[in-house]
This record gives sequence, structure tokens and C-alpha cells, in this order.
Amino acid sequence: MMAQRRNALNELLQQHVGKHTGPDKMSVAQFCAKAIDPDTGYQPSTGLIGKMIRDEPPKVTPELVGAIAVGLGLPRTIVAAAAHLQLIGYEETELKGGAPAALMRRLGVEPGEPERAVAEKWRHNTDQ
Repeated sequence: MMAQRRNALNELLQQHVGKHTGPDKMSVAQFCAKAIDPDTGYQPSTGLIGKMIRDEPPKVTPELVGAIAVGLGLPRTIVAAAAHLQLIGYEETELKGGAPAALMRRLGVEPGEPERAVAEKWRHNTDQ
């Protein structure tokens, strides 16, 4: 089975950042003021975070993962799982436990959902 991939890191940000997408969210500037990697002091630019909210994939680094975790107040393991899902993907069995499973719950996705949608579309289009 093919690994699932999605822009999970971007999705985590979109859930919490971007005033134009919801009144309960923090602004990009508010997020960036908090998003400082504890190990290196790296702080992403508002331009980078704005691009991610518009669903442009970033160059993922350990420093970016650390900064996003602090900025969102999430465990680093969850944000690292999002980066892994975005860059490499997970097999369905890998999504059943640990940080990957917690990430998928946070994103509101059941493991295997994209594959089921493709299979359903194929079945419908071929009248199988």
C-alpha cells in the first residue's frame, strides 16, 4: 500500500493561525512572536508562515519544527509527525499509534481515508 501524504504541517498552522480564516485564530505576527525554537533560537518569518497558511510547502528543518511546536503550544512529537507526513508519508499501519495517530486525530482524519476515496471514485467511474 502506498504511503499517505498530506500537507499536515501546513494544516496544523491553518487550524490555529490566520485571522482572515477565523476569528478564534491568532494572527501570523502573534504566532511568529511566540514561535522560537528552544534549541537554536530560530524564528520563522511572517512571510514563511503566511506562505504555509496559503498551503505552500516549506523547506522543513528541525528548527522550523521546534518553532512551530512552541508557537502552537503542541508537543514537538506531534509537529515532527506532521513534518514526516508532509515530506515522507506514513503507511496506514504506522498511523495507528503514537504521535502519528495523535496527529491524524488532531487533523480529523481517519487512517486510509484518501485511499478509500480514490477506490470509491474508481469504483464509481468504472461501474465496478
